[in-house]
Order: sequence, then C-alpha cells, then structure tokens
Amino acid sequence: MSSASPTGRTDVRRHDREIIALALPAFGALVAEPLFVMVDSAIVGHLGTPQLAGLGVAAALLQTGVNIFVFLAYATTAAVARRLGADDLPAALQQGMDGVWLALLLGLAVIAVAVPTAPWLIDAFGASATAAPYGTTYLRVSALGIPAMLIVLAATGVLRGLQDTKTPLYVAVGGFSANAALNALLVYGAGLGIAGSAWGTVIAQWGMAAVYLTVVIRGARRHGASLRPDLAGIRASGRAGVPLLVRTLSLRAVLMIATAVAARLGDADIAAHQITLTLWSLLAFALDAIAIAGQAIIGRYLGASDAAGARAACRRMVQWGVLSGVVLGLLVALVRPLFMPLFTTDADVIHQLTPVLLVVAVTQPVAGVVFVLDGVLMGAGDGPYLAGAMLVTLAVFAPVALLVPVFGGGLTALWWTVAGVMMGTRLITLALRARSGRWAVTGAVRAR
Repeated sequence: MSSASPTGRTDVRRHDREIIALALPAFGALVAEPLFVMVDSAIVGHLGTPQLAGLGVAAALLQTGVNIFVFLAYATTAAVARRLGADDLPAALQQGMDGVWLALLLGLAVIAVAVPTAPWLIDAFGASATAAPYGTTYLRVSALGIPAMLIVLAATGVLRGLQDTKTPLYVAVGGFSANAALNALLVYGAGLGIAGSAWGTVIAQWGMAAVYLTVVIRGARRHGASLRPDLAGIRASGRAGVPLLVRTLSLRAVLMIATAVAARLGDADIAAHQITLTLWSLLAFALDAIAIAGQAIIGRYLGASDAAGARAACRRMVQWGVLSGVVLGLLVALVRPLFMPLFTTDADVIHQLTPVLLVVAVTQPVAGVVFVLDGVLMGAGDGPYLAGAMLVTLAVFAPVALLVPVFGGGLTALWWTVAGVMMGTRLITLALRARSGRWAVTGAVRAR
C-alpha cells in the first residue's frame, strides 16, 4: 500500500498529533530552565559587579555539574516508555523510582564534593580576588539544591516515558515564578545579598522536586510499585546511563575546545562566539523538543514490539527535523540585523557575527535531523552506539578545530567546524545506524 493511501495518511496524522502533543510542552519546559540563571543574574547584578562575576563562575560550575547527569532524564524516559508500551505500568513506575533513587544518591555525592572544595573550584575557574568570596558563597549554598535538580531530571524522565510532557511544563513555570519571587524577597527584602539569591533558587528547586515526587509516588502506590530503593534496579539505571554520560562528556569536550580556540583568536572573536553559542542553545531547545518526543514515542513502540511502527515514527520525525531546521535557519538569516544589537554595539563583534550567524542558519536542517535521530536512538536504548558515535565525532572535530588558528582561519572557519564538521559527522554516524534498523530492538527491556 502506498504512503498516499488513506491508511498511510491516517498514520502520518497520528504521528503528527503525537509529536506535537509531546514536543510543544517539552519546548516550553526546556525554555523555562535557563530562566533560573537569568533571574539570578538580573537580581544579583544590581548588588554589584563582583557579586555578578562570582555568580557567573559559580553558575557555570553548577550548570556543568548538573548537565553531566542529564542521562538521568534520557535513560529513564526510554526505559519507562518501553514498559509502558509493553502494557506493564507497575514495572514502568518501578523503573522510574529506581531512577529517582539513583538521582538522590548522585546528588548527595556531588554535595559531599562541591561544598568543601568550593573555594578551590571557584579559584580554578579564574574568579578574581574580589569575586571569589561571592562565588564561593553562591556555590556552597546552591550545591544543597543539586539533589533536587537531579531528582527533577529523573522524575521528568519518568513523566516523559509515560507520554506526559505537560506536567513538567507546569512545574517548570511554577518553579521559575517561585524562584523570581524568592530571589527578590531574600536578596532585597531580607538583605541576604548573593546568599539570598542562592537560597531562593535552592528552595524553588526543592519545591519542584517535591511536586515531581508527589506525582511519581502517587502513581507508584496506585499501581503497586515499590517505593523502597532496589539496589539491582538502581545499578541497572546506572549502567544504562553510563554510555549517555560518555556521550554528554564528549559533546561538552567539543564545545570546550571550540571556546578555547575562539579565545585564542581575539577578544572580538570570543565575544561573538559566546553570542553565537547563546543563539545555538536557544535553537537547540526547539530541536530538542522533537527529540524528547522521539524518545518517548520510540520507546513506547518498541516496548509494544511494534518495530515497524517505530521505524515509521522515526521517518516522520526526521521529516519534522528537516522542516524545523529549514524554518529556524530562515528565521536566523532574517532576524540577524535585529538579533545582534540585543547583545552588542561593538562594530568589531558585529563584523565577526554577521558571517557566523549565516553558517548557523545554513546548517540548521542538518542540526534538525541530528537532534531527531539522537532522540530516536535514545528512545531505543541504543546508548552504547551513541557513546561510540560521539567519541568518533570528537576525534574528527578536535584536530580540525585546533588547526583553525594554525592555518590563519577565523571565527567563521571555526564555526564551520562546529556546525559543519561536528554536526556533519554526527549526521553520518546517526543516519547509518538509523538506516541499518539494528536499533529497533523490541521488548519491555532491551536485550542487547
């Protein structure tokens, strides 16, 4: 039967409805997350430059530390969605509880390291003598919220696996609102300064974690899943997350290398590079929303032993990725004149930004497919392949990027290595895996 048949059109519409229903709320929740740091920066910025500088260093450390553990969301989504597809909701919720317990244990371990080493970490990241005390204070207080942040990641994965991306959106919006109010109250009303900003964020994060735990625990009790920690289940969650941790660290290494190279090119180049990274991150949120839908949908299909349905959903999501990339690329190209003045009026920086943003615009369709296939393979539990593919990408990207200044290349050449070489390598490795079909392993638990 051809894809133009009534059945084919019905399947396409069904896939579209599922993608939109999951991706739109996921995008809202993703956009809400970085607003925490923006609120802290806006409020602390009025305290003084040293306070803002200290916050900048501490926030970078916190974001890096938490983002390393994003596998708590990804691996949990895939595992829970598989069991949901297999019509075993108690096992799905039990898998979710194992992920939450793992998040709590990892969070406590991070606190044990971060609190005593906070002064050294702040100093190692280059904070000035005047900013370092503020950075240390913010990091030590904010570290107390890391277990909450990791619980939120794991619980978000549970709900996404259950095909629910609306609740994470509501919690994210509520958490952002509470964070803004608490920061203003504690920094200015209570006169706690930068410590008040940190405490406000910690309270908001634990409030979010409490809401998530309430939802997940109620579901577990309703369906007879155990709330007690299961060491075997926690170890299984950890093993599933290791390949995704490798993938994340490799991707972080790519971005760190790119930033290090940009810093060697000059002040205007590194400034333009940071602005481009900000836009790149915003675009990534839109594309990652489709990837999140992919994780949930693909996991459910494979859990239901419907490999054909999973492959059909994959094809449709790739089409969505291409279309989204084209639309985003056109928007970047069209709004460049309006976007650049929001960040800088420096003529040298704008001169560097103009061609670099065109590189970003042209390569968005490639990024759209990469994000989608990344989400599909995560949903399939194909973590080991993703880890290997990202290590290959790092091995290809690093020497090319490091040679940019050697051969007299500028920021535009560097971004061709980021958006072209790096994303192109990822596209090739992920597309080869998708075409092979070896990722479509069915069953409530991925056997291999």
